[in-house]
Amino acid sequence: MTPPVDPTLELERQLLLTAPVVIGVDEVGRGAIAGPVAVGACAIDVGRIELAAPAGVRDSKLLSAKRRLEARAGIESWAMGVGVGYASAIEIDERGITACLGAAAKRALAELHAIGVPVADAVVLLDGSHDWLSPCLATPLRVVVRPKADRDCTSVAAASVIAKLERDALMVSAAEAHPEYLWESNKGYGSAAHLAAIAATGPSELHRHTWLRAATP
Repeated sequence: MTPPVDPTLELERQLLLTAPVVIGVDEVGRGAIAGPVAVGACAIDVGRIELAAPAGVRDSKLLSAKRRLEARAGIESWAMGVGVGYASAIEIDERGITACLGAAAKRALAELHAIGVPVADAVVLLDGSHDWLSPCLATPLRVVVRPKADRDCTSVAAASVIAKLERDALMVSAAEAHPEYLWESNKGYGSAAHLAAIAATGPSELHRHTWLRAATP
């Protein structure tokens, strides 16, 4: 088996030659059938490049829950700031997932702006192959799209870890009110047990109702 790839700051270092701040952005929960979609944002500047990157940071999908928790403190002390924005299941039903990714990202960037990160002057480094952020912005930002950025770029990997931790915590909390769906283990994704619970009891207010026809037997 090929060992996991450790992300680097190589791309961020190049981008910081042209802007004072790089903001790594990644989404979590895009494919779930319940709960919100979350978008994490991690801002760094040249000063952070000169510091040692936080230990244990990788794409959140490659880390256990324990490893993500261990990485969090290092990320938060290293970055200029981190933020997480959400779009609810109701919004996803009403607007579609792509628009909601953009809305959640705007909310994450607003959190950074509120703590003094100069978002307007930043380069946003977005994981993926499609710029779903720019169409949602009233004021354009410079957006660089990079496939596998969550694997290869430390700022994006850090954003994915923070977003995953925050969204997972929301789903575990929601499971207390809806124990039948086992969200504490499946986090709103379409596991067999989750789908069986929907078939037996019907969906909740936190389900993405427009998605269930395709997802359920």
